[in-house]
Amino acid sequence: MSQQAKILVVDDEPAIRRLLGAGLGRAGYRVVEAASARDALIAMQIDKPEAVLLDLGLPDRDGLELVPLLKAAGASVLVVSARDATEQKVTALDLGADDYVTKPFDTEEVLARVRTALRHRLSVEAEMPVVRIDAIEIDLGARLVRKGGEEVHLTPKEFGFLAELAKHPGRVVTHAQLLRTVWGPGHEHDVEYLRVAARGVRRKLEDDAAAPSVIRNEPGVGYRLMA
Repeated sequence: MSQQAKILVVDDEPAIRRLLGAGLGRAGYRVVEAASARDALIAMQIDKPEAVLLDLGLPDRDGLELVPLLKAAGASVLVVSARDATEQKVTALDLGADDYVTKPFDTEEVLARVRTALRHRLSVEAEMPVVRIDAIEIDLGARLVRKGGEEVHLTPKEFGFLAELAKHPGRVVTHAQLLRTVWGPGHEHDVEYLRVAARGVRRKLEDDAAAPSVIRNEPGVGYRLMA
């Protein structure tokens, strides 16, 4: 990952976005901005940034709720917030944030943290396996899925669902684990989300979606990727 990495700056204060954007731009990064949680999630789908600088005090949603969603979409998340209480930092890191910087901040320190997060992302991606099941290839590092050599487009949630299964091939992954990892804390009981994602993945990958052989449902428990 080079200096051409794309960084999403999420903050409702224009001055903060300008300050971070200018520093990132000088360092050679491509910058995308969002002033709300809604805009951030849209930017994740459209721009697919490698890293996100995330403020927690957003006007439409608590930034903590975004952390697992941004991670599930494949981004490194660095919280940049005025909240300096230890419990806030611990919560953000427990939810999957890669780092936490408090405001007011030194721009050079933020850039150093970004470089560290991107280096870590590269090393993790290099270690992530490619899972193959017959004609299906799931490249977890590149976030690509192919069938018969042709790339298959999955939505972010569909890929997150499939990727979590691919990390544990042959094993049952529980409903709660899938929901917590892909949709975030507080969604552990929204099993219908899983049904929708499973239908979408099966329709795109299975030879016969009505008689699935790749993704098996374990009723009342979870799903299994048949290795």
